[in-house]
Amino acid sequence: MRYLPHVQASLPSISIIGGGLAGSEAAWQLAERGHTVTLHEMRGIRQTPAHKTDSLAELVCSNTFKSTELSNAHGLLKAEMRALGSVILRAADEARVPGGSALTVDRELFSRGVHDRITSHKKITIVREEVTALPSPGIIATGPLTSDSLAAAIRTRLGVESLAFYDAIAPIVARDSIDEAIVFRAARYGKETMGDAAGEGAYINCPFSREQYEAFLDALVSADQFHGHEFDQAPFFEGCMPVEVMAQRGRDTLRFGPMKPVGLRDPRSGRQAWAVAQLRMEDRAGQMWNLVGFQTRLRIPEQQRVFRMIPGLENAEFLRYGSIHRNSYVNSPASLTPHLSLKDDPQTLFAGQITGVEGYTESAASGLLAGINLSRMLAGVEAAVPPPTTMLGALYRYLREADPRHFQPMNANFGLVDELPEPVKDKKRKRELLAQRALAHMEEWRSEFVDSPVPAVASVVA
Repeated sequence: MRYLPHVQASLPSISIIGGGLAGSEAAWQLAERGHTVTLHEMRGIRQTPAHKTDSLAELVCSNTFKSTELSNAHGLLKAEMRALGSVILRAADEARVPGGSALTVDRELFSRGVHDRITSHKKITIVREEVTALPSPGIIATGPLTSDSLAAAIRTRLGVESLAFYDAIAPIVARDSIDEAIVFRAARYGKETMGDAAGEGAYINCPFSREQYEAFLDALVSADQFHGHEFDQAPFFEGCMPVEVMAQRGRDTLRFGPMKPVGLRDPRSGRQAWAVAQLRMEDRAGQMWNLVGFQTRLRIPEQQRVFRMIPGLENAEFLRYGSIHRNSYVNSPASLTPHLSLKDDPQTLFAGQITGVEGYTESAASGLLAGINLSRMLAGVEAAVPPPTTMLGALYRYLREADPRHFQPMNANFGLVDELPEPVKDKKRKRELLAQRALAHMEEWRSEFVDSPVPAVASVVA
């Protein structure tokens, strides 16, 4: 038996903008809780450069939702979503095709499964139109190709600097995969120290000899690059130039740019390297480190091959790979509340890639939580976010606490989740324990905030 909020006739209809994964999931969650939902989707009257159909939840880039294994961050996130009743994963399971441990789907069957469920729900109305104003109560889930008119409305409401249109991402590596015997902590000229008792510098530095730098450069300029859709072919800005493009400008371009060794001396030897790759802390716990200035369009296997040539990163575990593409997303840490709503209107929520999450599963998960929370608020109780020991809660914490000066989209990874109380050396065992804890804590959270009756406005649903 489970409890769902009882919706009274006086409550307003909810508007959801965007019929992708996040919007479809949010609409379903709200409708299943008895709310009347209008889902606005402009495809059908105005197509995007990426989509081919007007079906809801069309998959554009890939047909896989990635791993289902609990020792994988995406597998854990999916397990948490299943515990919360995800309709997207239900449709994906029904459309699954052979893909090993990955949840790989027949794109048409998957989209049709979501589309049919949403369009046949008695509480959901589909309206084909372009929306140019922010709804309340409502959810904005328009994704990376948000229309210019709606983007302008978002920028007007949140501020000019709140919405990015061009995404230049550098790789992020796991702290425990960096070779401590090779790297050293320092900031140029001793500036920007961490402020801790050890007085360590703010950056991890990977020192190159001349020979190592030359070999790295040769590999970088000859590596295979990704060439995407036409709508991704935006001109490069100097501030987000791909590292491989900079390398092609000359042999010394990088060592006079992001790999400049000046002002950095290895405290162990006192020597200055020929070139230095720097990593900047990405999270407060220091589990994730960003390769500064290494935004890239190299294909993933090439990123693994070339960037592991960096001294100290020979065994690097990549928590996020680099990319450069068009991507409209809000600066969530600076502009939104912890449950991803407007600060001046908690019932106008954002979900999906526009919040700064990356990936199919992450987008759908944010839509699921947005639907749950909007239902809670309309029933007169506060929004709630899972604890950061869960993958979903950790992802939301990143969107809340990331440095707004350097905010970039993030995918699910174990570097986001709270560490275990005691260190575990075996990586697979560590992840198994993290997953066990996450699912136990998600079950507790669901029991308290999803399944339990809402005071004064709850009814029992068998």
